[in-house]
Amino acid sequence: MLVKWNPLNALATHEPFWSDFFDADFPVRVNGFEPKVDIKETDKEFVINTELPGLDKNDFKLTVEDNVLIIEGEKKIENEEKNENYYRSERSYGAFKRSFRLTDSVDSKNINAKYKNGILSVTIPKTEKAKPKAIEVKVS
Repeated sequence: MLVKWNPLNALATHEPFWSDFFDADFPVRVNGFEPKVDIKETDKEFVINTELPGLDKNDFKLTVEDNVLIIEGEKKIENEEKNENYYRSERSYGAFKRSFRLTDSVDSKNINAKYKNGILSVTIPKTEKAKPKAIEVKVS
């Protein structure tokens, strides 16, 4: 098993202050906000559900370019309080970009997207040739 090395995680586990203050599995995000996705497949379509909590519809965009579906945007800090003393802050902010290669088995011209309660749901229909077909078995 390969594990990506993160110097901040090493610091958190080897430095007494950090190991006392945070547990060893403290999640450190160096690159900013990265939305999580779930991808599922049915007989008729693919569905990509992306978590975009706290974002408005205008904070992200969805495009298809060269058979690649791209979800990109930015999660901005609403109010930055200079006088606040945070003991722990796990919320992340920043620009993000997620991309998904589309195959010939999908109909990229009929992609639909809905955004509700912080979840972007993208439905990508399959082409007729990609849908499974039942084969009748004859008994002789």
